Amino acid sequence: MPAPVPPPRSPAERTRTWRPGRPLTVAATLAPLRRGGGDPAHRQEPGGAVWRCSRTPEGPGTLRLAVRGDEVLASAWGPGADWLLDGVPALLGEDDDPSGFEPRHAVVASAWARHAAWRPPRTRLVLESLVPAVLEQRVTGGEARRSWRHLLLRFGEPAPGPAPAGMRVPLSGEGWRHVPSWEWHRAGVDGQRASTVVRAARVAGRLEATAELPGPEAGRVLRLVPGVGVWTAAEVRQRAHGDPDAVSVGDFHLAALVGWALVGGPVDDDGMLELLSCYAGHRYRAVRMVELSGVRKPGFAPRYSPQDLRAL
Repeated sequence: MPAPVPPPRSPAERTRTWRPGRPLTVAATLAPLRRGGGDPAHRQEPGGAVWRCSRTPEGPGTLRLAVRGDEVLASAWGPGADWLLDGVPALLGEDDDPSGFEPRHAVVASAWARHAAWRPPRTRLVLESLVPAVLEQRVTGGEARRSWRHLLLRFGEPAPGPAPAGMRVPLSGEGWRHVPSWEWHRAGVDGQRASTVVRAARVAGRLEATAELPGPEAGRVLRLVPGVGVWTAAEVRQRAHGDPDAVSVGDFHLAALVGWALVGGPVDDDGMLELLSCYAGHRYRAVRMVELSGVRKPGFAPRYSPQDLRAL
């Protein structure tokens, strides 16, 4: 594969080089952060370099990550550039310790042999992960991704620097609070989910502070927001906190997928947790290996037909 071609340098560009000292797959590590192929805040170049837009405590920023040999080349733009560059090791899983992870099932062992370089990312940005997780409540992934894309393209700030066209910085807490009710409707987001986002935005500062808390304690604080349950908190912990043990209990498909992969048949949430109990401390890592294994559960039920709220 040819070496990644860097974007044109601009006067406001900041750069860093990081050597992780271990095998690393940038695109695969960051894949859980991407909300579909049209995510305005996340873009991957054909050569493998990844662009991300974030609203940091220092302001909006754009980050580009590319791999050259055993080094990660990081470039950033905007007021949040230095904050993003400081966080590159955490973002790419440097804080993660997989040493206690022992695959106990053939599917997990096979996937781990191929994807041992994967680590849970740690963005340290809670609202950035919380809002799209709320949008995914009780709807299909396609519906949620369309809503996320609509809202960011409508209200997100253009990405600083030479980012690919159409990239946007996610809204601040204040920005989410002031999205008009009719715009939520146009985005296909019902009032219950919109209200949950607004409630979270009102306490954004306290939620962001959980980035430094252990995963279970962070989850407890997140669930104090009405409308944020176990599933939503786990989705945030996996991304913002880099928690290798956070299981998305309550997911419409996950328990059945884990059951088919590990024991050849569907299980419910309690059954999934029992199957994953041997991976305590690394249950999300085990689930991610199931997802990366390529195993798919058989489709027996009729396909869900989403309701277009915009037509109501």
